[in-house]
Amino acid sequence: MHPDDRVLVAVMSRPKDFEIARDQGWYRLPEDRAPRGATFEYVAFYFTAAFGDQAWAVHYYARRLGHELLTRRDLLPDEPDHPRASARYLKLQLGPVQRREPPIVSRRWRRISFIHTTWDRFQAAGEINDLFAEGGEFVDRLYHALREAGLNPERCYPVREAGVDYVVDLAVPCQAAVLAINVLTADRDAVHAAALHLSPDRLTSDMAGCLRTVRAEVERRGGPGPLAPQRPNPDNPVNPAHPVNPVDGLEDSRQ
Repeated sequence: MHPDDRVLVAVMSRPKDFEIARDQGWYRLPEDRAPRGATFEYVAFYFTAAFGDQAWAVHYYARRLGHELLTRRDLLPDEPDHPRASARYLKLQLGPVQRREPPIVSRRWRRISFIHTTWDRFQAAGEINDLFAEGGEFVDRLYHALREAGLNPERCYPVREAGVDYVVDLAVPCQAAVLAINVLTADRDAVHAAALHLSPDRLTSDMAGCLRTVRAEVERRGGPGPLAPQRPNPDNPVNPAHPVNPVDGLEDSRQ
C-alpha cells in the first residue's frame, strides 16, 4: 500500500452485490461509467439505504486483482430481463474484502456515484467529503477553512439551476437554499449565475474576507442547514440552486 495508490469508491445499493463481492470476489462496474478504465488499485463500497444501519457510509474495501469485460447477462444470468442485460461491464476481480475502521460516513443525504481518490486520503478520511480530490489546491484550502469556520461544506455537490444540473466545487446547504461555490480557474468552462465565485488570488490574499462573504450568503439563505441525512422536502424547494433529488446511489437501471 502506497499513499498514491488509487482508490475507486463505488456506490452499492443492493446487499446482493456486496454478498457477491465478499463471497465470490468480484464487483461489476458499468463500462460507460468508467471512462478512466480500471486504473485503480483498490475498490471501496459506499452503502445506501438498502443496508439499514450501515447506510450512508463506507464500511468495506478490497484490492483489485484484475478485470475483464463482460455483459450484465453474463455476470448475472439469473436477471436476464434487466433493461441493461446487454450492457457491458468491467468485472473487477477482488482480493479479500476488508473492514474500514472507523467507517467513512456521509453527514448529509446527497447523491454520490463514483469517487476517485488516493490511498492516503482514504486512510485519513473521517467523512465522505474528505475523499474528493477534484478541484486542486485552492478548493482544498477553502474546504478546510469552511470546515474550521463551522460551515460544514460539501464537495463536488450536484445542484440544479434553471432546470440544468451541474456540479459545483463546494456547497453549503442552508435552511432556505444551497449556497453553491466555485473557485474560478483559467480552465473552467462555465460560470454559473447562481454560484458564488471566488478567485485563487482572493483566496490567497484574503481568506478571512472570503469566509465573511460566504457566511453572509449563508445567513441570507436562512443560516446553515442540518447535518443529519434526510430526504428532501418537495414542498420546500430551494432556489435558485438546489440539490438534485438524492437517489440511492446509481439508479436501479444502471445496476
